[in-house]
Amino acid sequence: GISTGCVCKSQQHYQMVMSGAASARPMVLLSMPDGGLIIAGFVLLMLGGEFVVQGAITIANRLRVPPLLIGFTVVAIGTSLPELAVALEAVGREAPDIAVGGVLGSNVANVMLVLGTASLIGAASETGPGIYRDAMAVGTATVILLTVVLVGEIVWQLGALMLLGLAAYYAYSYRISKSEEGAADEDDSWLPDTMLLAILATIGGGYMIWNGAEILVEGATGLASTYGITESVIGLSIVALGTSLPELAVTLVAGLRKQGGVAVGNILGSNVINIMGILGVAATYSGGLVISSEFADRDIWIVVLTSGFIVAMLLDERRISKRVGAAMVGGYLAYMVMLYL
Repeated sequence: GISTGCVCKSQQHYQMVMSGAASARPMVLLSMPDGGLIIAGFVLLMLGGEFVVQGAITIANRLRVPPLLIGFTVVAIGTSLPELAVALEAVGREAPDIAVGGVLGSNVANVMLVLGTASLIGAASETGPGIYRDAMAVGTATVILLTVVLVGEIVWQLGALMLLGLAAYYAYSYRISKSEEGAADEDDSWLPDTMLLAILATIGGGYMIWNGAEILVEGATGLASTYGITESVIGLSIVALGTSLPELAVTLVAGLRKQGGVAVGNILGSNVINIMGILGVAATYSGGLVISSEFADRDIWIVVLTSGFIVAMLLDERRISKRVGAAMVGGYLAYMVMLYL
């Protein structure tokens, strides 16, 4: 969901990110055709997703906390790293629209595309305790996002407060979750039940996911250029969507392994981290973040609408059916088309 005015800048920025990342890659990847890069990227994403989910299950077992909390914290932080990298690079290059647009677009993609896909494979039905608390956190963070977009600025002091608020919520969630039932069944993970291996699997999986997303974006960008697709479409469909690929990978793997708590927790947690964490870091790091008024015209209202919808569904204990999931994915595709009509 990056607005039209900054898509070309997004494309240029992403090309710089890719060229830097490419220099550290094996020559076999550099010589691959675009289709091969896309396949390699998907394989890395799914393998990384498997390691992250397995690590998360084991961490949940060892700490005796619900998988939803691990999804909301450890996994969500890992899958939000690409957004953080793009945001810091963007404000460093004095292109705050990319940072803000990335957060708005990623949050819409996480709800409509990722959670919609999770519903289609039945991964959004069983979530466990803490879902109401986390849904309210998404609602609160979205209200804060709406406020700062309408004001047009996040001063660095507010950015620091947003980070403190996120840390406080994590501490509170951990404390409360210790008294809740719903830790994962130890048989759900094939990893040996040791904390060190679980942490290594989570970090290694995160590294595979990040590299997989980069390789996939690189291949898709090359393929689009080969077939003469415009830069604006490449920027919107690949650059904005690229940072949501880790969430999609983890959600698909968690769903297939019947870990609904990890899947839904990852989506909700990523959306809260995008707002409170990534914009908080970007504003603090840059000494204040100016938000373009064009985001207030349409994109922020799409975020409010989609986040409000999912919060209402979760608070009302309504299961997100496959039909609703299909409508969410269709709605996301329609939103991407609408941006350039």
